[in-house]
Amino acid sequence: MDEETGADVLLTGLLFYDLVLTGLGKPPTPGEEIWTRGMGCGPGGIANLAVAAARYGLDTSLATVFGDDYYGTHCREILAGQEGIDLSLSRTAAGWDTPVTVSIAHDHDRALVTHGREPVHTQDELLHDPPPARTALVHIGAEHQEWLGKAAAAGTLIFADIGWDPTEQWSGEVLDQLSLCHAFLPNDTEAMGYTGADSPAAALARLAELTPVAVITRGRAGAVAVDQTTGEHAEVSAHDMAALDIDVVDATGAGDVFGASFVAATLGGWPLADRLRFSCLAAGLSVQRHTGALAAPGWYGIDQWWRTTGSNDPGLSRTYGFLTDRIPADPGPAPHHPPVTPR
Repeated sequence: MDEETGADVLLTGLLFYDLVLTGLGKPPTPGEEIWTRGMGCGPGGIANLAVAAARYGLDTSLATVFGDDYYGTHCREILAGQEGIDLSLSRTAAGWDTPVTVSIAHDHDRALVTHGREPVHTQDELLHDPPPARTALVHIGAEHQEWLGKAAAAGTLIFADIGWDPTEQWSGEVLDQLSLCHAFLPNDTEAMGYTGADSPAAALARLAELTPVAVITRGRAGAVAVDQTTGEHAEVSAHDMAALDIDVVDATGAGDVFGASFVAATLGGWPLADRLRFSCLAAGLSVQRHTGALAAPGWYGIDQWWRTTGSNDPGLSRTYGFLTDRIPADPGPAPHHPPVTPR
């Protein structure tokens, strides 16, 4: 880590311990017991972004709160010991339970059930004086975070995502925070909800007025983006996504893998179209495995896909040929994936 520029990626947010159930024949209903064919576990929440970034060889610093329970200890060991993520800005809270999420994957999507309490330390407490960093990956919400303004003023490029509004009121005030951001990466439902637009294209046009780089993800329908700093517009279509022939096992954390991949490609100075294709590919590869964080492909997974699949298919090799000059000569060791039962 360079002392002057700091980490490549700075993150803060809520950490979860994720338990993912896959292989359901149908959704559960009250009073019914359903046996699943697969199960995996590992760190989740903000860990999804942190692991995905670290697996691209980026110096990654995470400020979060761990409970002093089994789940917190387990997540800390994986993030620091296994993934090499800097946790010096994080804290362990005595008597506080690490939030636990059960993710039920079904029909190319997932439902989440979570148990937990509000963290005992806010993001502003953890990052009262944010250290230097090239980029920061954050989830913005109704609560304004003072540290974001300090980081942006110091030159950190802020890449922001946003969560689902359970009230479905979609307050436009949340978008006021975009004045601090370099890029905003919501999904299509969130983008249309918060902008009041009736289509992803209209939402993108509105968001492009608020932040230099606007990206809208659309799941299996691809993604669309505009970069005001370069004048570029790019789209990955549903046809492009179908060509990848992805077998979805667990969609948990796919948006986070997309976001971390977009940051990695941005730091590499790639054209917008390549950034978007790369991010969609990485997210697609991640949903073929259990759990969000430990399913992130990293350079090793991208390299394996290119060698075994992408470069051997004429259509894919044309679309993703840019990878030949971008995959590192040494993509690193095979990443650790979560222990799972057969799906």
